[in-house]
Amino acid sequence: MRILLVEDSESLCEALTAVLEREKFEVQCVHNGEDGLEYGLTGIYDLILLDVMMPKKNGFEVLEELRKAKIYTPIIMLTALSQELNKVQGLDMGADDYIAKPFSTPELLARIRAQLRRRGDMTIDNSMNYRNVSLNLSSYTLSCGDKSVKLSNKECDILRFLFEKPKNVAIKEDLINKVWGLDNDFESNSLEVFMSFVRKKLTFVGADFSIQAIRGVGYQLQAKDNE
Repeated sequence: MRILLVEDSESLCEALTAVLEREKFEVQCVHNGEDGLEYGLTGIYDLILLDVMMPKKNGFEVLEELRKAKIYTPIIMLTALSQELNKVQGLDMGADDYIAKPFSTPELLARIRAQLRRRGDMTIDNSMNYRNVSLNLSSYTLSCGDKSVKLSNKECDILRFLFEKPKNVAIKEDLINKVWGLDNDFESNSLEVFMSFVRKKLTFVGADFSIQAIRGVGYQLQAKDNE
C-alpha cells in the first residue's frame, strides 16, 4: 500500500518512513504543500498523511484543493495545532482524521489501519477477497481453499489494484503509476511479464477467474465461465 507523507521536517519524515516501511507500506515523502498537492492529485496513493504548517501551501489549502478536485483519498492531518477549532476546521474541510503532535507510533498506525478498513479495501486481518480467492496484504500470500502461494510485493500490488475495482478495466498507465510510483522508468512492455507471473499463480491456487488483456487499454478480471 502506498502512502504520501507531506511533512516539512526532514527528520520526522525519515523517522515516519522507517516506521511505515517496517509495516510494509511504501512511502513517498515531500516537504512542502505545493509538492504535496501535485503528488496527491495523481490519485495513486492509498492514504495521505498531511502536515498543516508547511511552506508554499499549508495543509488546509492542500486539503481543500484535493477535495475540490474530487480526490477522495483518506487524509490524516498531522499538526502541532491541537486546539479544537483547528481540528474542526480540518474535519469540516474533508479530512478523515486528525492527530496532534507529538503522537505515539502505535496510535498513528492504528489510525492508518482504521482509515484503510473504512475504504472497504481490506478486512481486520488485512486481506482482500475476490470470488474464490483471498489476497493477504501483510504476508503477500494468495490463497484459495487449501492452496496458497507467495507473491512478490509488485505481484501483490498488481492484484490489489485489480481487486479494488474488479468490474472496471485497469488502465495500463494507471496500474504502472500505482504499483511502481509516479517517478518511475518502468517499461510498459515489461508489465506483461509481471502479469504472466500473476496469472500462473492464480492458476496454481485454482482461481475461478483470470486476467484478460484489453488491447491498447489495460487489463480486466474475468470469470472463467464467461471466457
